[in-house]
Amino acid sequence: QVQLVESGGGLVQPAGSLRLSCAAAKRGFSINDMGWYRQAPGKQRELVAAITRLGRTNYAYSVKGRFTISRDNAKNTVYLEMNSLKPEDTAVYYCNAKTVVDNSWGQGTQVTVSS
Repeated sequence: QVQLVESGGGLVQPAGSLRLSCAAAKRGFSINDMGWYRQAPGKQRELVAAITRLGRTNYAYSVKGRFTISRDNAKNTVYLEMNSLKPEDTAVYYCNAKTVVDNSWGQGTQVTVSS
């Protein structure tokens, strides 16, 4: 299993920026895809951004141009740079990692965008 630990969440004002980090402790198979999901109160969990081991990315339409996902394979860490934050971005953000045999989740980190 892959153990994932998120950090970087917190309270930020609208139009502000925040950077999330997720460190993976891997045992066994190599990590292929990594990503960030979020879940707001009363809504389903949704994909925010994903990145393959070689750097191919995809984003939710609502965050394109504002968020950037990146990873450091040597450190087994994935990042999410969030700019121009909106109140609608408020949610618990979850890190995800996939290997050839399993799909792991972090415990989540709260992001609140509010004045």
